[in-house]
Amino acid sequence: MSGLRAQRRIERAERRRAKRRNAMAFAASAVVAVGTVTGVLSAVAGEGDHRNSARPQTSRTPVPGPLPARPSPSATPSAQASVPASRTAAPARPSLSRPASKRAEPSPGRPTREPSARTPSSPPGAAALYRHPESQVLDWVRANRDDPRHPLIKNRIADQPAAVWFAAYNPGAVTAQVRSVTSAAATAGRIPVLVPYAIPDRDCGGASQGGAPDLAAYDDWIGDFAAGLGGGEVIVILEPDSIALSDCLSDGERQARFASLARAGRTLHAANPRAKVYFDAGHSGWHPAGKQAAALRAAGARSNSDGIFTNVSNFHRTADEAAYARRVLAALGGPAGLGAVIDTSRNGNGPPAGGQWCDPAGRALGRAPTTRTGEARVDAYLWIKLPGESDGCKGAAGTFTPDYAYQLARGD
Repeated sequence: MSGLRAQRRIERAERRRAKRRNAMAFAASAVVAVGTVTGVLSAVAGEGDHRNSARPQTSRTPVPGPLPARPSPSATPSAQASVPASRTAAPARPSLSRPASKRAEPSPGRPTREPSARTPSSPPGAAALYRHPESQVLDWVRANRDDPRHPLIKNRIADQPAAVWFAAYNPGAVTAQVRSVTSAAATAGRIPVLVPYAIPDRDCGGASQGGAPDLAAYDDWIGDFAAGLGGGEVIVILEPDSIALSDCLSDGERQARFASLARAGRTLHAANPRAKVYFDAGHSGWHPAGKQAAALRAAGARSNSDGIFTNVSNFHRTADEAAYARRVLAALGGPAGLGAVIDTSRNGNGPPAGGQWCDPAGRALGRAPTTRTGEARVDAYLWIKLPGESDGCKGAAGTFTPDYAYQLARGD
């Protein structure tokens, strides 16, 4: 009998691994690790030595995978940010006060009851978005002033604001790192865009697996993250792929993750009531709006967010994303103030034909980052993925590639 029980345990483990592999195949925004993240800025520091500067580090940004067919996911994964690696160590743990909204982990098998819907604050204000002064593209621009591609790359890419990613589980460092960005943005009178990316079982155990060791540790890390938000306006893109790419989890694991995301939303708002927190809605080529809205509802988005984000590191057209976002919001249901932000960093010519994904030709920059979209329920267009960094075909994966940047800037 003991041999039979062992065999059954092996079979259950194998079924679970197969489920994860299948979810990976269907992911439309899966993260691909390239050592350090390609394109966007990252405030990630190593998890070992916490002694040095809290200054966010330039890193590589999202490397996309193949795009799925619309409307249901295909067998090929798509774009998302990969995991940054630190270039310098992080500081000693600063003292902080934990946001009061932190709660204990619920039992995994018990449904999570969503509290009464909070009334979201107004959309982000008209202040300009913050551009962090360090990135791979800025490094290239400073070092290549005589390059004939310099003016176009500088004006159309390097001068644009982009998101700042926090992708290392580094509880001793993240508060000071977040504070270094938010305080600089507040001094400049601008709005920073921050991306916490440390959810456990990140990327379904795939190439960008990692994050906090468990949800209790993640709750603590989010508390540390929130403690650095300050009191000014800030946009938080909460955990790309955490909802759209959750089918690989068991029912209990998914409920526990969604409960943790709901707590994260409450923690961020408690720390800074002016923070605008957006939850993961995938993109228009992935899940149907009704399915995505149901998952968002289970994650507490109605009560604990200011809306949703779509198209991170992807190529879908802005009009398609705006229409999809409104369908998701309608299916999600109130409050009426919930809005959406869309990643427009390289969607100017729409998605490539034939499922191409690796530095596809003919792509173009999308609309410039702004909080003035003129679109109902669309709060901002953002560059969450900084364009010009290779997916691995025109250059080494995750590195800034001037030929690719120049092609995107020209739109050919």
